[in-house]
Amino acid sequence: MAITKWITALVGLMLSVSVLAAGIELREFDDPVMEERYKDLTASMRCPLCENQAIDDSDAPISADMRERVYRLLQDGQSDIEITNHMVARFGDYILYNPRLENRTYLLWGIPIALVVGGGLLVILIVRARRNASATSLSAEEQARLNELINREKSS
Repeated sequence: MAITKWITALVGLMLSVSVLAAGIELREFDDPVMEERYKDLTASMRCPLCENQAIDDSDAPISADMRERVYRLLQDGQSDIEITNHMVARFGDYILYNPRLENRTYLLWGIPIALVVGGGLLVILIVRARRNASATSLSAEEQARLNELINREKSS
């Protein structure tokens, strides 16, 4: 009876260790530069399932597949640009943390610049308008009316 409990405990321990080890991904690289490229690429791509989490940090199954694909493409000798293009073609532009400057993203990149330039022009126009408004002199009739009001105020 005691031996059965020990065997059951040992089998349970072995299964739990194998489950824990299954979650750890080991990638072997012959070159440290290749390993650094892998880290950079997986850190620069967003998980399509998770919100704002890179595929190197995500536990989602899609991220594991993406990491595996990046690893295989690196082993096949593809450049970083080719790998990025491949992943964008497969998963869309959403996976890139920094969108590319293309015809359809000019608005995305241009709006902040246009707002800063427009705000600067608006400030310049307001300052000029205030200077011109304060610099105009009163007509003779307005000056006479002002003097009359000032004299009436002094006499009372």
